[in-house]
Amino acid sequence: MDVSNILASHAAKFQSVDVEKETPLEIDAGLLAATDLNPINEESYNENLEEHLQTLARDGVQALFASLFNLPTRPSPDGPLAVLPPAIYRLPRTKPLPKPKPPTKWEQFAAAKGISKTIRDKKVWDEEKQDWVNRWGRDGKNKEVEQAWITEVPANADVDHDPRKVARDARKERVSKNEKKHQQNVARAAGNPRQERKMEIEKTLATTRVSTASMGKFDKRLDGEKKVRGVKRKFDPTEASVENEQKASLSLLAKMDSDHKKMRKEPRTEESDLNVRKAVKFASKGRGGLALGREVAGRTSRGGGRGRGGRGGGGRGGRGGRGGRGA
Repeated sequence: MDVSNILASHAAKFQSVDVEKETPLEIDAGLLAATDLNPINEESYNENLEEHLQTLARDGVQALFASLFNLPTRPSPDGPLAVLPPAIYRLPRTKPLPKPKPPTKWEQFAAAKGISKTIRDKKVWDEEKQDWVNRWGRDGKNKEVEQAWITEVPANADVDHDPRKVARDARKERVSKNEKKHQQNVARAAGNPRQERKMEIEKTLATTRVSTASMGKFDKRLDGEKKVRGVKRKFDPTEASVENEQKASLSLLAKMDSDHKKMRKEPRTEESDLNVRKAVKFASKGRGGLALGREVAGRTSRGGGRGRGGRGGGGRGGRGGRGGRGA
C-alpha cells in the first residue's frame, strides 16, 4: 500500500518551523518584535492580499518564538518563564517619565527612625465567631462595639450614654483624621501655591529694591522685611597644590588662545580708533550720513556761486578807502 500521498498531504498542513528568506529577519526579543526587510512580492500581493499578509505574519511570529525558546528561563508558579534581553531598538516615549512621588510625613519619620513597613492582613481571627472576619469594612472587627447586642456601660457614665454612638463617633473621627492627613500629603507633594506666591513676591521686592540709584542703601525698609543677602565672593586659597596650579595655568592659557583666535587678524591702526558711526551721528544731529552729505554738498555749491572770497576783498578795500578818507 502506497501511503506517500497521505504523508505528503499531512506534511503540507504543517509548515516548517524554520523560516528561510533571502534577508534574515531582525528579531528584537526585548520588545517582542520581528522586522522583515525583504522586498514585497508584487505577484502574490496583488493575487491574494489576505493570504500574503498572513504568510508574512506567520513567518515573523515563528521566527520570534524560535528566538524565545533559545533564551534562558527561570522557574515560576505558572511554569518556566523566558528572561528577555535588553531591547535593541530605542522607542521614544509619548509622555515624559513620571516623577517620583515625594515621601509622606510618616515615611520620612519611619526612614529617620529605621522603622520598616509592615502590611497588616485584611482578615483577623474572631474568638467569639471562631472565624476569620474583615478588619475593616462591612462586618469588620473595628465595628464590633457598634454591632454588639449588649455592651458594658461604665459606672460613672451619664444616663443618656450610648456606647454604640460613642464607638461610631470615634471611628468616624479616625477616618476624618486619616483623610485630612492624606489631603495634606497630596498638597505637600503638589507644592504649596501660597508659599510659592510668597517667594515670588519676595524675589520681586528684592529686585526692585536694588533698582534705585543707591542700590537700595538709603531706601526705607518695610516692617518685617528681611535683609537681602548678596552673593558672597569666593577666592582661591593662597596655598594650592602643584597639580591644581598647573591646571589653572593651562586653562588660562587655553582661554587666552581662544580669545586670540576670535580677535581680528589685522591690528587696528590709529585712524581706526575713531568711532566713525558715532561721529557721523553727532555731526548730523541724528539725521544720518546721507543727510549730512547732502548738507555739505549744498554748502559747497552755495559758496562757489556767491564768490565769497571776491566779495570779501572788495568790501575790505572799500572799508579801507573810507578809513583813509576819514583820516
